Amino acid sequence: MSIEVSFRHAFADFALDVAFRAPEDGVTALFGPSGCGKTTIINVIAGLVRPASGQVRIGGQTLLDTAGGIDVAARRRRIGYVFQDARLFPHMSVARNLAFGARRAASPLPGPEAERIVSLLGLENLQARLPLNLSGGERQRVALGRALLANPSLLLLDEPLAALDSSRKDNILPYLERLRDEARIPILYVSHSIDEVTRLANAMVVVNDGTVAASGAVDEIMSRLDLFPLTGRFEAGAVLEGLVSRHLPDVSMTEIAVGASRLLVPRTQAPEGSRVRLRVRARDVMLATAPPTSISANNVIEGTVQAVREDAGPYVDVRIDCAGVALLARITKLSRFRLSIGEGRKVWALVKSVSVERTPARAESERR
Repeated sequence: MSIEVSFRHAFADFALDVAFRAPEDGVTALFGPSGCGKTTIINVIAGLVRPASGQVRIGGQTLLDTAGGIDVAARRRRIGYVFQDARLFPHMSVARNLAFGARRAASPLPGPEAERIVSLLGLENLQARLPLNLSGGERQRVALGRALLANPSLLLLDEPLAALDSSRKDNILPYLERLRDEARIPILYVSHSIDEVTRLANAMVVVNDGTVAASGAVDEIMSRLDLFPLTGRFEAGAVLEGLVSRHLPDVSMTEIAVGASRLLVPRTQAPEGSRVRLRVRARDVMLATAPPTSISANNVIEGTVQAVREDAGPYVDVRIDCAGVALLARITKLSRFRLSIGEGRKVWALVKSVSVERTPARAESERR
């Protein structure tokens, strides 16, 4: 079962020719620069834009097939849509906005399930307030609640954090993580922020100039050197899934197993045995051609150079196979020449910084 989208559509100065398949669980990010066609894609899925030709299928149900004359009305597609600006009814309280979503449900949620959604998004104490008296993050949480109470089969989020400052983004991201882990419906998440994508998404579709440049699991896409011009060289890096093996309370560190390797990170609250996602930026990885000694870096991982990508400018990007785990490093061309870095070369990756992005809720049940 999956989400299948393929269509063509031409505007006056822009054309879309899109085809991709997304998994029917978790979060799939539609990632790309502003103006590349991401919002139009989800508008086609939602039934707000009818393309010149194409198909949309969700879980085996055909919502659009222009050749077959099928075009299910937007109101009958059971799709929840959250816009950048929340679009709450300004004259309605939070409770009435949420009730509006519930009334749109083709199959109303049971009371306990509706209460769970309100609790999931932390909306219990906001019920009597008007949208004017909510922060930007609170408005987005209410918009998410309204969409979920309509009992959709798919949730579309169009850059829901784009209008928020960094502190408000930090406040709402945990709610989005909980939504991903507990809502049990597929989510398509539009974003041009690689930080949001690597933290929230399980899969991603890279869109550029109206076409799909690549699609697949986040860790696979982020480790592809050929996509660095699109994913952003400065923020690019490896996304790794690991298992918390033990905590080291005396030094406030945590050891995480990633394949055959062990990484030390600042102490995390994730319990031993739980799964976490790590992000290692290419700019935070140094390379050595001999085992280094007497250094401050806690993480030194042996590997073999798989590929080198060189662009104009002083830097090259290197992909290293570390016993089946891919790491990326950004070094200068001078360093590459001086150390004779090339495919097949044995190296030691010195990881200066590791970011723990998330702890999936499902890991707890797996651990038990």
